[in-house]
Amino acid sequence: MDRSGMNEYPRNVKDLLIEAKDASELMVDLAYTAVFFDDEAIAEEVLRLEKRMNEYVHKMRILSMLAARSVDDAEEMAGVLQVTSAIERIGDSAEDVARVVLRDLGIPAELLADLSQAEEVVSRMRVREGSAMEGYTVRELALPTRTGMRLIAIRRGLDWTYGPGGDEVIVANDVLFAQGPPEGVNLLQELAGAPLKEAKPAAPAGGLTKLDRAVDLIVEMKNLSEVAVGLAYAALLFREKNVAAEVGVLEDRMDGMRYELEKWVLLSAKETEDPQRLLGLLHLATASENICDAAKEMAVIIEEDVQLHPVLAAALSQTDEVIIRATVRPGSEMMGNTLGRLSLETETGMYVLAVRRGERWIYRPKADFMLLENDVLLASGPEEGGAALFQLCGEGEEADS
Repeated sequence: MDRSGMNEYPRNVKDLLIEAKDASELMVDLAYTAVFFDDEAIAEEVLRLEKRMNEYVHKMRILSMLAARSVDDAEEMAGVLQVTSAIERIGDSAEDVARVVLRDLGIPAELLADLSQAEEVVSRMRVREGSAMEGYTVRELALPTRTGMRLIAIRRGLDWTYGPGGDEVIVANDVLFAQGPPEGVNLLQELAGAPLKEAKPAAPAGGLTKLDRAVDLIVEMKNLSEVAVGLAYAALLFREKNVAAEVGVLEDRMDGMRYELEKWVLLSAKETEDPQRLLGLLHLATASENICDAAKEMAVIIEEDVQLHPVLAAALSQTDEVIIRATVRPGSEMMGNTLGRLSLETETGMYVLAVRRGERWIYRPKADFMLLENDVLLASGPEEGGAALFQLCGEGEEADS
Protein backbone atom coordinates (compact mmCIF):
# COMPACT_ATOMS: atom_id res chain seq x y z
CA MET A 1 0.00 0.00 0.00
CA ASP A 2 1.51 3.32 -1.05
CA ARG A 3 1.85 5.54 2.01
CA SER A 4 3.26 8.51 0.08
CA GLY A 5 -0.07 10.06 -0.77
CA MET A 6 -2.61 9.34 1.98
CA ASN A 7 -4.93 12.30 1.48
CA GLU A 8 -8.27 10.96 2.67
CA TYR A 9 -9.04 9.21 5.93
CA PRO A 10 -10.98 5.94 6.02
CA ARG A 11 -14.54 6.47 7.17
CA ASN A 12 -15.20 3.42 9.34
CA VAL A 13 -13.55 1.50 12.16
CA LYS A 14 -12.59 -1.50 10.02
CA ASP A 15 -10.76 0.58 7.43
CA LEU A 16 -9.09 2.62 10.16
CA LEU A 17 -7.89 -0.57 11.85
CA ILE A 18 -6.48 -1.85 8.56
CA GLU A 19 -4.66 1.41 7.90
CA ALA A 20 -3.33 1.72 11.44
CA LYS A 21 -2.06 -1.88 11.58
CA ASP A 22 -0.39 -1.63 8.16
CA ALA A 23 1.14 1.74 9.04
CA SER A 24 2.55 0.46 12.36
CA GLU A 25 4.16 -2.57 10.69
CA LEU A 26 5.62 -0.41 7.91
CA MET A 27 6.99 1.94 10.56
CA VAL A 28 8.82 -0.92 12.31
CA ASP A 29 10.29 -2.14 9.00
CA LEU A 30 11.41 1.34 8.01
CA ALA A 31 12.81 2.13 11.46
CA TYR A 32 15.13 -0.87 11.44
CA THR A 33 16.01 -0.10 7.81
CA ALA A 34 17.04 3.39 8.93
CA VAL A 35 19.24 1.84 11.62
CA PHE A 36 20.80 -0.67 9.24
CA PHE A 37 21.72 1.97 6.64
CA ASP A 38 22.09 4.89 9.10
CA ASP A 39 19.63 6.78 6.88
CA GLU A 40 18.03 9.90 8.35
CA ALA A 41 15.60 10.29 5.43
CA ILE A 42 14.01 6.93 6.20
CA ALA A 43 13.97 7.70 9.92
CA GLU A 44 12.16 10.99 9.21
CA GLU A 45 9.53 9.07 7.25
CA VAL A 46 8.85 6.94 10.32
CA LEU A 47 8.05 10.11 12.25
CA ARG A 48 5.76 11.33 9.45
CA LEU A 49 3.91 8.02 9.46
CA GLU A 50 3.61 8.17 13.24
CA LYS A 51 1.73 11.48 13.01
CA ARG A 52 -0.61 10.00 10.42
CA MET A 53 -1.19 6.88 12.52
CA ASN A 54 -2.00 8.99 15.58
CA GLU A 55 -4.72 10.69 13.56
CA TYR A 56 -6.11 7.29 12.57
CA VAL A 57 -6.09 6.17 16.20
CA HIS A 58 -7.81 9.35 17.40
CA LYS A 59 -10.58 8.98 14.83
CA MET A 60 -10.93 5.27 15.62
CA ARG A 61 -11.52 6.03 19.29
CA ILE A 62 -14.20 8.57 18.42
CA LEU A 63 -16.01 6.18 16.07
CA SER A 64 -15.77 3.34 18.59
CA MET A 65 -17.44 5.43 21.27
CA LEU A 66 -20.15 6.59 18.89
CA ALA A 67 -20.84 2.95 17.91
CA ALA A 68 -21.55 1.86 21.52
CA ARG A 69 -25.32 2.10 22.02
CA SER A 70 -25.63 -0.56 24.73
CA VAL A 71 -23.57 -2.37 27.37
CA ASP A 72 -22.93 -5.25 24.94
CA ASP A 73 -21.82 -2.81 22.25
CA ALA A 74 -19.50 -1.11 24.74
CA GLU A 75 -17.94 -4.45 25.76
CA GLU A 76 -17.28 -5.39 22.14
CA MET A 77 -15.83 -1.98 21.31
CA ALA A 78 -13.60 -2.15 24.41
CA GLY A 79 -11.67 -4.93 22.70
CA VAL A 80 -11.32 -2.79 19.57
CA LEU A 81 -9.97 0.08 21.67
CA GLN A 82 -7.49 -2.25 23.40
CA VAL A 83 -6.16 -3.43 20.03
CA THR A 84 -6.04 0.20 18.90
CA SER A 85 -3.94 1.08 21.94
CA ALA A 86 -1.55 -1.81 21.23
CA ILE A 87 -1.14 -0.79 17.57
CA GLU A 88 -0.40 2.76 18.68
CA ARG A 89 2.23 1.43 21.08
CA ILE A 90 3.91 -0.51 18.27
CA GLY A 91 4.05 2.66 16.19
CA ASP A 92 5.48 4.64 19.11
CA SER A 93 8.17 1.96 19.54
CA ALA A 94 9.08 2.26 15.86
CA GLU A 95 9.47 5.99 16.37
CA ASP A 96 11.86 5.27 19.27
CA VAL A 97 13.96 3.07 16.96
CA ALA A 98 14.06 5.81 14.31
CA ARG A 99 15.21 8.36 16.89
CA VAL A 100 18.29 6.23 17.55
CA VAL A 101 19.38 7.38 14.08
CA LEU A 102 18.08 10.94 14.27
CA ARG A 103 19.71 11.61 17.64
CA ASP A 104 22.92 9.85 16.58
CA LEU A 105 22.90 7.70 19.71
CA GLY A 106 25.48 5.37 18.28
CA ILE A 107 25.14 1.95 16.67
CA PRO A 108 28.08 -0.44 17.18
CA ALA A 109 29.40 -1.94 13.95
CA GLU A 110 28.93 -5.36 15.56
CA LEU A 111 25.15 -4.77 15.58
CA LEU A 112 25.00 -4.03 11.85
CA ALA A 113 26.93 -7.25 11.17
CA ASP A 114 24.51 -9.24 13.34
CA LEU A 115 21.40 -7.65 11.79
CA SER A 116 22.58 -8.94 8.42
CA GLN A 117 22.26 -12.46 9.88
CA ALA A 118 18.81 -11.96 11.45
CA GLU A 119 15.76 -14.04 10.56
CA GLU A 120 14.61 -11.20 8.33
CA VAL A 121 17.24 -8.93 6.76
CA VAL A 122 17.07 -5.62 4.94
CA SER A 123 18.76 -5.25 1.58
CA ARG A 124 19.35 -2.34 -0.78
CA MET A 125 19.96 -2.66 -4.53
CA ARG A 126 19.79 -0.61 -7.73
CA VAL A 127 17.71 -1.81 -10.69
CA ARG A 128 19.89 -2.15 -13.81
CA GLU A 129 18.74 -1.33 -17.34
CA GLY A 130 17.41 -4.39 -19.14
CA SER A 131 16.88 -6.34 -15.91
CA ALA A 132 13.94 -8.67 -15.34
CA MET A 133 12.27 -6.05 -13.13
CA GLU A 134 12.41 -2.99 -15.39
CA GLY A 135 9.02 -1.85 -16.67
CA TYR A 136 6.94 -4.18 -14.49
CA THR A 137 4.60 -3.23 -11.67
CA VAL A 138 5.17 -4.40 -8.12
CA ARG A 139 2.06 -6.58 -8.45
CA GLU A 140 3.26 -8.21 -11.68
CA LEU A 141 6.65 -8.99 -10.18
CA ALA A 142 5.06 -10.86 -7.22
CA LEU A 143 8.36 -10.57 -5.35
CA PRO A 144 7.20 -12.10 -2.03
CA THR A 145 6.21 -15.36 -3.72
CA ARG A 146 9.24 -15.40 -6.05
CA THR A 147 11.94 -14.35 -3.62
CA GLY A 148 10.42 -14.09 -0.15
CA MET A 149 11.40 -10.41 -0.12
CA ARG A 150 8.88 -7.55 0.15
CA LEU A 151 9.54 -4.00 -0.99
CA ILE A 152 9.32 -1.45 1.81
CA ALA A 153 10.65 1.59 -0.04
CA ILE A 154 11.81 2.84 -3.46
CA ARG A 155 14.12 5.81 -4.04
CA ARG A 156 13.94 7.36 -7.51
CA GLY A 157 16.46 10.16 -7.72
CA LEU A 158 15.60 12.34 -4.73
CA ASP A 159 12.00 11.09 -4.46
CA TRP A 160 10.91 8.34 -2.08
CA THR A 161 7.93 5.97 -2.15
CA TYR A 162 7.33 4.15 1.13
CA GLY A 163 5.27 0.96 1.21
CA PRO A 164 4.95 0.98 -2.61
CA GLY A 165 1.58 -0.13 -3.96
CA GLY A 166 0.93 -2.87 -6.50
CA ASP A 167 0.58 -0.41 -9.40
CA GLU A 168 4.02 1.15 -8.84
CA VAL A 169 6.17 0.57 -11.95
CA ILE A 170 9.84 -0.28 -11.43
CA VAL A 171 12.22 1.63 -13.70
CA ALA A 172 15.96 1.46 -14.32
CA ASN A 173 18.11 3.06 -11.61
CA ASP A 174 15.41 2.76 -8.95
CA VAL A 175 17.03 1.98 -5.59
CA LEU A 176 14.98 -0.70 -3.83
CA PHE A 177 14.83 -1.39 -0.12
CA ALA A 178 13.47 -4.86 0.62
CA GLN A 179 13.05 -7.08 3.66
CA GLY A 180 12.81 -10.84 3.94
CA PRO A 181 14.80 -14.03 4.59
CA PRO A 182 18.58 -13.92 3.96
CA GLU A 183 18.27 -16.54 1.22
CA GLY A 184 15.93 -14.24 -0.72
CA VAL A 185 18.47 -11.42 -1.09
CA ASN A 186 20.38 -12.85 -4.05
CA LEU A 187 17.16 -13.95 -5.75
CA LEU A 188 16.08 -10.31 -5.72
CA GLN A 189 19.57 -9.08 -6.69
CA GLU A 190 19.41 -11.34 -9.74
CA LEU A 191 16.00 -10.01 -10.81
CA ALA A 192 17.29 -6.45 -10.45
CA GLY A 193 20.38 -7.25 -12.52
CA ALA A 194 22.55 -6.33 -9.54
CA PRO A 195 25.71 -8.19 -8.49
CA LEU A 196 25.10 -11.12 -6.17
CA LYS A 197 26.15 -10.63 -2.57
CA GLU A 198 28.71 -12.96 -1.07
CA ALA A 199 27.75 -14.77 2.11
CA LYS A 200 29.41 -13.23 5.11
CA PRO A 201 31.83 -15.55 6.91
CA ALA A 202 30.64 -16.98 10.20
CA ALA A 203 32.02 -15.43 13.32
CA PRO A 204 35.08 -17.26 14.68
CA ALA A 205 34.28 -19.85 17.32
CA GLY A 206 34.79 -18.88 20.96
CA GLY A 207 36.04 -15.62 22.34
CA LEU A 208 32.72 -13.76 22.41
CA THR A 209 33.18 -10.31 23.89
CA LYS A 210 30.71 -8.73 26.27
CA LEU A 211 29.57 -6.43 23.46
CA ASP A 212 29.04 -9.45 21.18
CA ARG A 213 26.71 -10.94 23.79
CA ALA A 214 24.75 -7.69 24.09
CA VAL A 215 24.41 -7.41 20.31
CA ASP A 216 23.27 -11.03 19.98
CA LEU A 217 20.57 -10.33 22.56
CA ILE A 218 19.36 -7.24 20.69
CA VAL A 219 18.91 -9.20 17.46
CA GLU A 220 17.10 -11.99 19.31
CA MET A 221 14.85 -9.42 21.04
CA LYS A 222 13.98 -7.88 17.67
CA ASN A 223 13.10 -11.31 16.24
CA LEU A 224 11.12 -12.25 19.34
CA SER A 225 9.07 -9.04 19.34
CA GLU A 226 8.08 -9.51 15.69
CA VAL A 227 7.02 -13.12 16.31
CA ALA A 228 5.02 -12.05 19.38
CA VAL A 229 3.05 -9.51 17.34
CA GLY A 230 2.31 -12.07 14.63
CA LEU A 231 1.13 -14.60 17.23
CA ALA A 232 -1.04 -11.96 18.94
CA TYR A 233 -2.78 -11.12 15.68
CA ALA A 234 -3.23 -14.84 14.99
CA ALA A 235 -4.73 -15.36 18.45
CA LEU A 236 -7.23 -12.56 17.79
CA LEU A 237 -8.13 -13.76 14.31
CA PHE A 238 -8.63 -17.42 15.23
CA ARG A 239 -9.52 -16.93 18.91
CA GLU A 240 -6.77 -19.33 19.96
CA LYS A 241 -6.21 -19.23 23.72
CA ASN A 242 -3.08 -21.40 23.55
CA VAL A 243 -1.49 -19.01 21.06
CA ALA A 244 -2.44 -16.06 23.24
CA ALA A 245 -0.80 -17.80 26.20
CA GLU A 246 2.35 -18.31 24.13
CA VAL A 247 2.55 -14.54 23.62
CA GLY A 248 2.63 -14.20 27.41
CA VAL A 249 5.50 -16.69 27.59
CA LEU A 250 7.43 -14.66 25.01
CA GLU A 251 6.75 -11.45 26.93
CA ASP A 252 8.16 -13.01 30.12
CA ARG A 253 11.20 -14.21 28.22
CA MET A 254 11.67 -10.73 26.75
CA ASP A 255 11.77 -9.23 30.25
CA GLY A 256 14.55 -11.62 31.23
CA MET A 257 16.50 -10.83 28.07
CA ARG A 258 16.21 -7.10 28.77
CA TYR A 259 17.84 -7.51 32.20
CA GLU A 260 20.58 -9.68 30.74
CA LEU A 261 21.24 -7.18 27.96
CA GLU A 262 21.59 -4.31 30.43
CA LYS A 263 24.16 -6.36 32.32
CA TRP A 264 26.29 -6.98 29.21
CA VAL A 265 26.03 -3.34 28.11
CA LEU A 266 27.26 -2.15 31.51
CA LEU A 267 30.13 -4.63 31.41
CA SER A 268 30.95 -3.60 27.83
CA ALA A 269 31.20 0.05 28.86
CA LYS A 270 34.40 -0.77 30.75
CA GLU A 271 36.04 -2.12 27.58
CA THR A 272 35.04 0.45 24.95
CA GLU A 273 36.73 3.75 24.22
CA ASP A 274 33.39 5.44 23.53
CA PRO A 275 30.70 4.12 25.92
CA GLN A 276 28.17 6.59 24.47
CA ARG A 277 27.81 4.43 21.37
CA LEU A 278 26.17 1.81 23.59
CA LEU A 279 23.19 4.10 24.21
CA GLY A 280 21.63 2.97 20.93
CA LEU A 281 21.57 -0.64 22.16
CA LEU A 282 19.61 0.31 25.27
CA HIS A 283 17.07 2.29 23.26
CA LEU A 284 16.62 -0.57 20.78
CA ALA A 285 16.11 -2.98 23.66
CA THR A 286 13.42 -0.75 25.16
CA ALA A 287 11.64 -0.51 21.80
CA SER A 288 11.67 -4.29 21.31
CA GLU A 289 10.34 -4.85 24.83
CA ASN A 290 7.54 -2.31 24.25
CA ILE A 291 6.53 -4.04 21.01
CA CYS A 292 6.34 -7.35 22.86
CA ASP A 293 4.30 -5.70 25.63
CA ALA A 294 1.88 -4.41 22.98
CA ALA A 295 1.51 -7.95 21.64
CA LYS A 296 0.70 -9.15 25.16
CA GLU A 297 -1.88 -6.35 25.46
CA MET A 298 -3.67 -7.79 22.44
CA ALA A 299 -3.33 -11.43 23.49
CA VAL A 300 -4.89 -10.74 26.90
CA ILE A 301 -8.18 -10.01 25.11
CA ILE A 302 -8.39 -13.69 24.11
CA GLU A 303 -7.09 -15.05 27.41
CA GLU A 304 -9.72 -13.11 29.37
CA ASP A 305 -12.61 -13.99 27.02
CA VAL A 306 -13.33 -10.38 26.14
CA GLN A 307 -16.24 -10.22 23.71
CA LEU A 308 -14.83 -9.38 20.29
CA HIS A 309 -16.48 -7.17 17.71
CA PRO A 310 -16.60 -8.85 14.25
CA VAL A 311 -14.82 -5.81 12.82
CA LEU A 312 -11.54 -7.06 14.33
CA ALA A 313 -11.49 -10.33 12.39
CA ALA A 314 -12.66 -8.53 9.25
CA ALA A 315 -9.83 -5.99 9.53
CA LEU A 316 -7.10 -8.53 10.33
CA SER A 317 -8.04 -10.63 7.29
CA GLN A 318 -7.72 -7.68 4.88
CA THR A 319 -4.41 -6.08 5.81
CA ASP A 320 -1.26 -5.93 3.66
CA GLU A 321 0.05 -9.02 5.44
CA VAL A 322 -2.56 -11.68 6.15
CA ILE A 323 -2.43 -14.44 8.74
CA ILE A 324 -3.60 -17.89 7.70
CA ARG A 325 -4.14 -21.26 9.34
CA ALA A 326 -3.47 -24.32 7.19
CA THR A 327 -3.45 -28.06 7.95
CA VAL A 328 -0.91 -30.48 6.44
CA ARG A 329 -2.97 -33.06 4.54
CA PRO A 330 -1.92 -36.66 3.76
CA GLY A 331 0.11 -36.93 0.56
CA SER A 332 0.78 -33.19 0.36
CA GLU A 333 4.17 -31.77 -0.55
CA MET A 334 4.54 -30.48 3.00
CA MET A 335 4.11 -33.84 4.71
CA GLY A 336 7.44 -35.40 5.72
CA ASN A 337 9.43 -32.39 4.58
CA THR A 338 11.44 -29.95 6.67
CA LEU A 339 10.83 -26.23 6.55
CA GLY A 340 14.38 -25.79 5.28
CA ARG A 341 13.90 -28.09 2.30
CA LEU A 342 10.56 -26.48 1.49
CA SER A 343 12.06 -22.95 1.52
CA LEU A 344 8.61 -21.60 2.30
CA GLU A 345 9.66 -17.98 2.70
CA THR A 346 11.33 -17.77 -0.69
CA GLU A 347 8.75 -20.00 -2.42
CA THR A 348 5.59 -18.47 -0.97
CA GLY A 349 6.61 -15.34 0.93
CA MET A 350 4.95 -16.77 4.06
CA TYR A 351 6.68 -16.90 7.45
CA VAL A 352 5.65 -19.75 9.75
CA LEU A 353 4.91 -18.28 13.17
CA ALA A 354 3.90 -21.50 14.90
CA VAL A 355 2.90 -25.13 14.35
CA ARG A 356 0.31 -27.00 16.39
CA ARG A 357 0.97 -30.71 16.78
CA GLY A 358 -1.78 -32.34 18.76
CA GLU A 359 -2.33 -30.10 21.78
CA ARG A 360 1.16 -28.59 21.69
CA TRP A 361 2.23 -25.38 19.94
CA ILE A 362 5.78 -25.00 18.61
CA TYR A 363 6.53 -21.36 17.89
CA ARG A 364 9.31 -20.12 15.60
CA PRO A 365 10.03 -23.61 14.17
CA LYS A 366 13.55 -23.89 12.75
CA ALA A 367 14.70 -25.02 9.30
CA ASP A 368 15.19 -28.64 10.43
CA PHE A 369 11.61 -28.90 11.76
CA MET A 370 9.81 -31.73 9.91
CA LEU A 371 6.11 -31.34 9.15
CA LEU A 372 3.79 -34.26 9.80
CA GLU A 373 0.24 -35.13 8.82
CA ASN A 374 -2.39 -32.94 10.55
CA ASP A 375 0.14 -30.35 11.73
CA VAL A 376 -1.59 -26.96 11.81
CA LEU A 377 0.47 -24.00 10.62
CA LEU A 378 -0.03 -20.35 11.53
CA ALA A 379 1.77 -18.20 8.96
CA SER A 380 1.87 -14.56 7.94
CA GLY A 381 2.68 -12.95 4.62
CA PRO A 382 1.13 -11.60 1.42
CA GLU A 383 -2.33 -12.74 0.37
CA GLU A 384 -1.04 -14.48 -2.76
CA GLY A 385 1.48 -16.35 -0.60
CA GLY A 386 -1.37 -17.72 1.50
CA ALA A 387 -2.90 -19.36 -1.56
CA ALA A 388 0.45 -20.96 -2.41
CA LEU A 389 0.84 -22.28 1.13
CA PHE A 390 -2.65 -23.78 1.14
CA GLN A 391 -1.77 -25.60 -2.09
CA LEU A 392 1.45 -27.00 -0.62
CA CYS A 393 -0.53 -28.24 2.38
CA GLY A 394 -3.00 -29.99 0.08
CA GLU A 395 -5.88 -27.66 1.00
CA GLY A 396 -8.22 -25.50 -1.00
CA GLU A 397 -7.56 -21.75 -0.59
CA GLU A 398 -10.57 -21.26 1.65
CA ALA A 399 -10.17 -24.49 3.57
CA ASP A 400 -9.32 -23.09 6.96
CA SER A 401 -9.13 -19.34 6.64
